[in-house]
Order: sequence, then C-alpha cells, then structure tokens
Amino acid sequence: MTRPEPALGERTLRRPELRPLWHAVHDRLSSGLPVARVRLGPLDDAQREALADLLGLDRLPDARPSVALARLEEAVTELCGRTVRDTVTELVGPLDDRASKRRRQDGERAELWTWLDGHGTVRAQPALAEWAASCRTAGLVGGSPERTRSLLTDALTVLAELPAQAEPLPVFAARVLKGDSHALDDGTRLSTLVLRALATLHDTAPPQSAAGRRALWTRAGVADDDLSATVLVGGLRPSGGGPLSRVANVCAEAGQAASLTLAQLRAPGEFTLAAAPAPVVHAVENPSILSLAVRRFGPRCPPLVCTSGWPNSAAIHLLRLLADHGATLRYHGDFDGEGIRIAAYVLDKTPARPWRMSAADYRAAVTRTPQGPRPGRLTEAPWDPELTHAMTEHGSAVVEELVADVLLNDLAVDS
Repeated sequence: MTRPEPALGERTLRRPELRPLWHAVHDRLSSGLPVARVRLGPLDDAQREALADLLGLDRLPDARPSVALARLEEAVTELCGRTVRDTVTELVGPLDDRASKRRRQDGERAELWTWLDGHGTVRAQPALAEWAASCRTAGLVGGSPERTRSLLTDALTVLAELPAQAEPLPVFAARVLKGDSHALDDGTRLSTLVLRALATLHDTAPPQSAAGRRALWTRAGVADDDLSATVLVGGLRPSGGGPLSRVANVCAEAGQAASLTLAQLRAPGEFTLAAAPAPVVHAVENPSILSLAVRRFGPRCPPLVCTSGWPNSAAIHLLRLLADHGATLRYHGDFDGEGIRIAAYVLDKTPARPWRMSAADYRAAVTRTPQGPRPGRLTEAPWDPELTHAMTEHGSAVVEELVADVLLNDLAVDS
C-alpha cells in the first residue's frame, strides 16, 4: 500500500472531528499505566465518520466506541510515520505520568507522617501521638506534603516553646515564629492546630469559642502576667542577697512555704546554690504533699517545688533556674492518665528525672488501694514504657497523697 503524503496525513490527523479521540488517548496515556484500549464518546455522526476513515472501518463505529491502541498505532504510522504517543504530544501537549506522580506523592506523605510520629516533641510527650494521628486523618494542606510539613514544623516549634513567659500572644508569636506577630491570631490554621494539640495534652475538647481559646492559651502561659503566675516552694535556701533569695530564705527559715511570682523569678538578682555537693530539689504535683512536708520538717524542710497540677510558666522557669545553678531535679506526680501526661511534660521541658515513677513503684503503691478510681486516658510514659502497661492491667489510679509517707521518707534522707 502506498503511504499518503506526510502533509495529507497531518491534515487527516488534525481534523477537528478527531479531537475527542486525541484527548481521550492523551488522558489514558498520561495515567502512567499500560493501555490496550481507549474508550471515548459520545461521538456525533461526523466524529464517528472521521474515526472510521482513520481506522479504515467498513462501517461507522458506535457512539461510544472502544478503540484498540494497537490498531490506532498502525493507522497513525501509516499516515505520518509517527507513533501515537508522539502524535498526541504534538496535538494535545506533553504527556503526564499520574501513576508515578501518585507513587511519589504516596512516598512523600508516608515520609511526612513518619517524620511527625518520630519528632522529638511528640516522642517526649506521647499524649501528642493522638494529635499527630488527627493531623494524618485531616490530610495534607492543599494536597501538598511540603506545605503540610511547614505548618506542622511551626506548630511543633510553638509547642516546644510552651509554657510561654507571660507574653501576649502577638509578642510570643513574633519571638518564636521569625517575627510574624500575627501567625497565631485567632482563626489561623496554625493557631487552630496548636490549640488542638494543647486540648489533646489536657484531655479536653478543642475550644469552640473565643473565650475558650483564650483560656487554653492562658493555661499554656501565653496570656499570664508575671504576677498571677506563681509557684509554691518549701525549704529553698539559695545564697545571695537578691530579692528571690531573701524571700525564699525568710520562708524556709520560718518553716513555711513560699509563693514565688514569675516576676521574682525573671529578675532574681543575686542567686546561687551550694556549689558542692549539687543540691537535690524534689518537685511534686500536688500542694498537699508540700503542705505535709513543711508541717513535718519545718525549718529543716529540704528544697521542694510544687507544680500544682499542670506547671505554669513560673514553675517551669523556677525548675530551669535551679538546674542552671547546678541542682539535680527529681519529679513525682499522680499515677493516673493526667499525671503521666504532666510528668512527661515536666521531663520534656526541664532536666528533671522521674522520682518513684516507675512501673515497680506503681505496683507497690496500687496494693494500698486496689479498688481506686479509674486512671482515665492513658498514654505512654517515655521514662518507663512498662508503667502504662501496669496501669492498664490494674485499672486503678494512685494519687500522690496515697504515697505521701514514702515521698516524705525520701525527703527525710535528704534533709
């Protein structure tokens, strides 16, 4: 058979009636998957006639024909000497490879969520694993792993900086997020993401009102002022003539607890601890333990800090200040779901180490109250993975007050 002139073949391929064919073929080849047949239509009579002429059919095809790609290759090669792939690239545009793109995107998504699950902040505070899972469920921001990772990086940066140091929200945002004072404005995607994380940590529902959102930020130390943010201490006897040292020493010598403000901690003046041996400072979750210690030891009370539940900016600031001056920090809290989350938070934010917070300690304590209250939502204890298993097995919380005698005996050794 004599091959048509190239110009005639080109004109045939460019017939307007064949456009549906080329667009359908282009779409199927862009899938990146093997293609044997291409379905198109519905075609009108003129389009059916053009397709019949191209393929050399002796009758008109159906309005929704299925065209074999091999037959189309023969017809195109005979007309112009090119392949179907080259033809649709010229007539419609460059071919895509959606299958490869999907594989690449799937890999990027998997890498993103693996990165989030393994991030230091999430691993240090396992309660955030639930938040990370909710981020995965919500999906990518604008379908982009890169944009999603950027947003999550900012959120994790904010979480690592909390509790804040009694800064207004715009000031905190500007300091933490490269000068962007509006990054955490109410209603922004980043603000919503961080508040969801804080709600997960505190085991509360995400706030639905402006007042609720302000309250959660305040709990994180953002809206605190440096007078209302306070921390209780007992037996703290720093050296130096600064105001913080004087206040702490007066109360310690009187056998009383002191309530130190964030303002005092931020401007302590002359403040030092004994150089050797390095002092051990114990921290507890509940004020009742501090009260019992002060009552028992009086002026001989060893240094003790109370976080009063979730530590505010004053408590974290004090613990860091003591560590910076050489103190060894030890922390104890309730054996319940919230107590484990608080402990993980304290250990992440300060150099404190656990104090009688192991699975063995829990098992010894739970024998005192085998029918105690349920522990609530449990998350992993990073310092002892066996602890959560033990608490799940026994299904009973042990509040700090029930082991007060054990804690006070430890303090007696150090007094």
